[in-house]
Amino acid sequence: MRFLPILALFAWVAIVPCSRAATAPHPMLPPALAKAVAAFDQAQIHGDGVALQRLLADDYVLFNSQGKVENKQDFIRDYTTAGFTMKPFTVEQEVVRQWPGGAVMGGVATLEGTSEGKPYRVRLRFADIWGLRDGRWQVIHTSAMHMP
Repeated sequence: MRFLPILALFAWVAIVPCSRAATAPHPMLPPALAKAVAAFDQAQIHGDGVALQRLLADDYVLFNSQGKVENKQDFIRDYTTAGFTMKPFTVEQEVVRQWPGGAVMGGVATLEGTSEGKPYRVRLRFADIWGLRDGRWQVIHTSAMHMP
């Protein structure tokens, strides 16, 4: 299985672990960034290639949980391919760092769904790096690694 993208898909969530798909935007983030993060989570869960195209930077790089390097097109392909699904997830051990024009959001998440038509369950530590480009927030880089 490609446990793909299952690694990028994290942006952030409230300090108390909760389902990101069901939470309101993080109150410490600028509203536009909080909205982009929520949209990114939803785009991954729903396999929304149009939204992922908008939310990922053209030079996006993913260091996935299998030690491979992927680009924007790889990521979108993984999340939109037939046979891939992802359930809403919870982020634990959250990390949020923000500075003018950039942010890192990460934590640990257990992801579940189907990949290539087969069920998966994987626990990952991840970090998404966001940048403000041409007036909109985009994910520039994601790193993910397996957790025991």
